[in-house]
Amino acid sequence: MIKLGITGGIGSGKSTVSEIFTLCGVPVYIADAESKKLAGTSPIIREKLIALFGEELYKGNIQDKALLASHIFNDKGKLEKVNAIIHPEVKKDYEEWLEKNKRYPVVAQEAAILFESGFNKLMDKVVMVYTPFELRIQRTMARDNMPREKVLERIRNQMPDEEKVKLSDYVIVNDGAGSLIWQVLNIIQQLENSYK
Repeated sequence: MIKLGITGGIGSGKSTVSEIFTLCGVPVYIADAESKKLAGTSPIIREKLIALFGEELYKGNIQDKALLASHIFNDKGKLEKVNAIIHPEVKKDYEEWLEKNKRYPVVAQEAAILFESGFNKLMDKVVMVYTPFELRIQRTMARDNMPREKVLERIRNQMPDEEKVKLSDYVIVNDGAGSLIWQVLNIIQQLENSYK
């Protein structure tokens, strides 16, 4: 089994690329969605986050995501503490998911912070979805109904695309000019050929 990491900055289109991989028969673990789910359901995460931020972080069984975001936004120290709580649980969940999908020759994990979280070390190969800077801003503003300055703030909090490109084995260019499907199929073919 080849484990492929899929990453890219905000507005790059990594979710679209992941959907194409799924349609092509490659199961994809969506780390961001699973970590949000685990943050709300895992008793281990809940206990540790309450110890860090207090009982008001949960109303009943529901995590107050806005309150958590307000605690960690622009505070790298608190963000690192939260990641140190959540990432080990996501890793366990991912390993269970891998076991369920072991019959596939190629599986993938989509994660915005694949390199920052160290999850790239669990991958055999990494694909970076690269989109020109201005196009990322425009897409995110339209998708999230977010002002330009907020989008730029989020981009500044992520690893620069140039660094991710250097660390990746493959780059998918999502600029609206080239076919994403063809690029995904090409990567799958290369991975499957190396697996044989």
